[in-house]
Amino acid sequence: MGVFSTSLAVDDLASYIGLQVKNFFPDGNVDTRELRASMNEALDRMEYCLFRTNIKGFWHTSGPVYNHLNTDQHAMFLYFLSNTVFNRYDDPRLSDKIYGLNKALHGVDIFYEVCLPAVFALMHPVGTVLGRASYSDFFIAYQNVSVGSDLDGNTPVFGEGIAMYGGSRVIGNVKVGDNCLISAGTGVLRGGIPTNSVAFGQHPKVQTKETRHSVINDIFKPLSRL
Repeated sequence: MGVFSTSLAVDDLASYIGLQVKNFFPDGNVDTRELRASMNEALDRMEYCLFRTNIKGFWHTSGPVYNHLNTDQHAMFLYFLSNTVFNRYDDPRLSDKIYGLNKALHGVDIFYEVCLPAVFALMHPVGTVLGRASYSDFFIAYQNVSVGSDLDGNTPVFGEGIAMYGGSRVIGNVKVGDNCLISAGTGVLRGGIPTNSVAFGQHPKVQTKETRHSVINDIFKPLSRL
């Protein structure tokens, strides 16, 4: 199965992120105790996630590695950390700052209250907004992706094994089946995408066709292979 490793020791990583937060939000109001107390849980979540990916640069010969200088990984980890802090503490100030740090560093908007799945991945996700939706494991988003609610508060529901490519959007009352690929530039605003499909086009003329690809097998690792 391999061994999970990190490019910085836990205390060093906590200090590194603490300095990043302080430099971007120099109001003197950062609780480093909350940050340090949340690091191990966030790293456990990162470890679980990375063991189930099959992405170049996320693994070395000995196993998955979280490199704080790999910006895709760091964006993923800052989400895990902001969400962990939010779940552990009533005071949202640190969560707000880690969320804001992720937006400032990587150009991603993933609010800490959004429940991303335990297994997901980001690939050069500049301009990506992952809002409220029902996500499932093995979800991957590329650049300039948008997910969120419509004006009536309806949110998407995603099955397992979803790949959203650059510039794609899934907004509102949309149900996406398992193993679906949302093609670059596709805009889905309501309706459904059947299981094992590629979606392409713009609402209200989105089309789908069957795919032979497997998002889980191609990008991730099924649990049976661990």
